[in-house]
Amino acid sequence: MRMLINVPETVVPDALRGMAAAHPELTVDVENRVVVRRDAPVTDKVGLVSGGGSGHEPLHGGFVGRGMLDAACAGEIFTSPVPDQMTRAAAAVDAGRGVLFIVKNYTGDVLNFDMAADLAQDEGIQVAKVLVDDDVAVTDSLYTAGRRGVGATLFVEKIAGAAAEEGAPLERVEALARQVVESSRSFGVALSACTTPAKGSPTFDLPDGELELGIGIHGEPGRERRPMMTSHEIADASVDAVLADLRPSGPVLALVNGMGATPLIELYGFNAEVQRVLAERGVPVARTLVGNYVTSLDMAGCSVTLCQADEELLRLWDAPVRTPGLRWGI
Repeated sequence: MRMLINVPETVVPDALRGMAAAHPELTVDVENRVVVRRDAPVTDKVGLVSGGGSGHEPLHGGFVGRGMLDAACAGEIFTSPVPDQMTRAAAAVDAGRGVLFIVKNYTGDVLNFDMAADLAQDEGIQVAKVLVDDDVAVTDSLYTAGRRGVGATLFVEKIAGAAAEEGAPLERVEALARQVVESSRSFGVALSACTTPAKGSPTFDLPDGELELGIGIHGEPGRERRPMMTSHEIADASVDAVLADLRPSGPVLALVNGMGATPLIELYGFNAEVQRVLAERGVPVARTLVGNYVTSLDMAGCSVTLCQADEELLRLWDAPVRTPGLRWGI
């Protein structure tokens, strides 16, 4: 194992300490593993809280800031944070207009955010929840009942965050988040397995010359294993899998996402193929984001997320955002 770490047991707190030093605009509670925008709670604003297992950076802590999340909770690697963290985050960002929990569809996250919502409501905080379940690769998996939550989480956090920043009420922010979930689908491909610090070896066996289609972000198995394919072939398979489920009737937001170990030169080349497929299928692309945003530690590979976007969603996508992992317009 070759990793830039001290010991596996301190990977998450070490990273949070480094994040705090790099981003003074955030308040980073290393002991409780909660990242909060420093100006929270923001007056007359709905608070947005998300979180999950670490290892997917910049998701979620890297998306805390103006125009996106108000707080994020960090679990251990690929392990859900606990309800106390989520309740603490909700209390830190509640300005009296309620808090929206954005939850990826993994069993631990769902159960713990449900418990946290009950605890927060006992403390007088109004809480709404939105479940992200955009992965079309499998219906059920090792970690989920139903579709997994993956790349569309970024779209939900950005668009709901923009609406909250404008002062929209909780019901409207929740409705927009649900619209994004319902309008988004994703599909991922692994060229290599990821290695968790605690295990020190790949999470699954992927022989040389093969790839895994339809993987999740925790090293879960996908739909099928095939001999290595070209970028052209991977784009055909990935986009067609998304379009078979989404069937958009208008322009889309496109996220071409790296899984952590794929360099931008490859991702931009892959994006060219994704754009080709969408043009061939008659799907107009309104906006495109390329980079490592929803990752799986050191996994080589990519995912494609498409969201059918109306004028309101596009306006909110374009709205200013300033976070460690995503920023424009400010």
